Amino acid sequence: MPRRVLIGFVTILVVCILWYGMTTGLGIIPSGRFPSPAETWSALIHVSGRGYGGGDLAIHVYTSLRLVVLGFLFAIATGVPLGLLMGWSRRAEAFINPIFLIIRPIPPLAWIPLAILWLGLGDAAKMMVIWFSAFVPSVINTYAGVRNIDRPVLEAAYMLGMPKARFVTEVLVPGASPMMFTGLRLSLQASWTTLVAAELVGAFYGIGRVLNVAQQDLYPGMILVGMIAVAILGWSTTKALGMAEQRALRWNTAALAARG
Repeated sequence: MPRRVLIGFVTILVVCILWYGMTTGLGIIPSGRFPSPAETWSALIHVSGRGYGGGDLAIHVYTSLRLVVLGFLFAIATGVPLGLLMGWSRRAEAFINPIFLIIRPIPPLAWIPLAILWLGLGDAAKMMVIWFSAFVPSVINTYAGVRNIDRPVLEAAYMLGMPKARFVTEVLVPGASPMMFTGLRLSLQASWTTLVAAELVGAFYGIGRVLNVAQQDLYPGMILVGMIAVAILGWSTTKALGMAEQRALRWNTAALAARG
């Protein structure tokens, strides 16, 4: 782990040196096309202090983070049970899968006009778009996780007459967990990508609002600040999900070993 951290630190340092050299040092890239480190720092001070796009950086970060977390949680609450049901029951798959195959290819951003029409320009419309973008990967990977459970494990549970509730909590969920968390990571990434696009239209606060106003003002430094903020928030939430995955998979392994 220390070696990986050191390599990552060196990589970031090299990128920063190249960034400074190409902009401020040699002037190869003009500031109108890509901001220098000093211009980016000035934009960060601007949005953190006086504010930009209707609010300061803390308000924008809180708004975007709240939308992503709520949309992501709603997607988990609906997508994971649906994936478990489709993977477990052939009958449920026969009823649900045709509808799912129709809506699956629709890009999440295509729902923005309908979301605004149904829910207005508030947070609910943005959460709906985020929900859809995170919903599809969670369903697909949970379904695949259930179908990848070893057949003898399922047959043994059926032969023992395990109640359905125990079957779900002790067989389906632990067996599908690795693929399930893969889907959750994809869902979280899709949530951040969709959030920025959703906030470009009709948002009063948020990182997407900052990017939209900065683009209209031709403010490259602020655009880069918004991009860096999304990168940091995305990395932080992915790291938190990874820690939850480690704890969950470790618990499942210990529980299975204890029962064995």
